Amino acid sequence: MTRWTWAVMVACMAGAGCAWEWVGAVAAPAPAVAAPVSLSAVQTHTLTGGDFDMASLGGKAVLFVNVASKCGYTPQYAGLQSLYERYRERGLEIVGVPCNQFAGQEPGSAEQIADFCQRNYGVTFPILEKQDVNGAQRSALYRFLVDSEVGAGANVKWNFEKFVVDRAGRVVARFPSGTAPDDAALLAAVDKALSATVTGATAPVP
Repeated sequence: MTRWTWAVMVACMAGAGCAWEWVGAVAAPAPAVAAPVSLSAVQTHTLTGGDFDMASLGGKAVLFVNVASKCGYTPQYAGLQSLYERYRERGLEIVGVPCNQFAGQEPGSAEQIADFCQRNYGVTFPILEKQDVNGAQRSALYRFLVDSEVGAGANVKWNFEKFVVDRAGRVVARFPSGTAPDDAALLAAVDKALSATVTGATAPVP
């Protein structure tokens, strides 16, 4: 099967004669890109454009959040920073992922995003490059998260959705945008992710 599918000529009856129209070539859909098999296999960049070292997350629990600067949920940055300060010494990493796919609520440049996060919320956790979380250009990171058993292949619905990855590198929980950083269920998922051993795997949080 070739990548291009050629349409046949369409016959149109016009009076006693027969007119032919050449429809042309139609591109076949691009094949789906497989999700990375592990978090360590993901290649991504920092907000400033340098390589982000996924190995730095090894053995840690990680909370991934797709963030935006002009969203009703943007004040969650404050709660995320508080959560980071509270749990960082226990092995939690929070990673913000700017995304402009939801009502264009993250339109700024890397410099503007960094300045906004620092000036308004004193953010010290890592912020990655801006990336797509849905669609054909979904980033490798979000293919890993969304295509996991917990992600169930379901599109991210809005800014500030949250994915929890345990110390074993397994996605163990997913929470909607409205879940606050101090929500009891989210904290329980973080605690459980921190309790996982690096060589083991916890069961997904209901």
